[in-house]
Amino acid sequence: MKSKDYPSRSEAIRDMVSDRLSQKSLENPDELAVGSIMILYDHHARGLTDKLTDFQHEEGHHGLIISATHIHIDEDLCLEILACKGKAKNIKNLAEKISAIKGVRHGELSIRSLMGGIAHTHSNPHKH
Repeated sequence: MKSKDYPSRSEAIRDMVSDRLSQKSLENPDELAVGSIMILYDHHARGLTDKLTDFQHEEGHHGLIISATHIHIDEDLCLEILACKGKAKNIKNLAEKISAIKGVRHGELSIRSLMGGIAHTHSNPHKH
């Protein structure tokens, strides 16, 4: 609880329950979800950059990806972060396929069920 600096124990418990409910909801392959796919790769790998770009534009994938960010880590490595929204099964499938592309060093998915919207509170209330 202290590692995340929760203001109270009830805030920590609320987050734990929310995380568990989200994970449980994701067992339904048709659950509406959001996710980020992080891809680390060597941009010198022959044809990989074009392959990743083409793959993201293929029919069936284009509608899932709502944003993409490309970051140059150093002379060799690039980090691509894809923000996705859609059915959980489609996001998971996309992450698996991208991670399996030859030349991708690491692919990782972070996914969260929308469960009708993710409720949260702030000390500074605002609308989304």
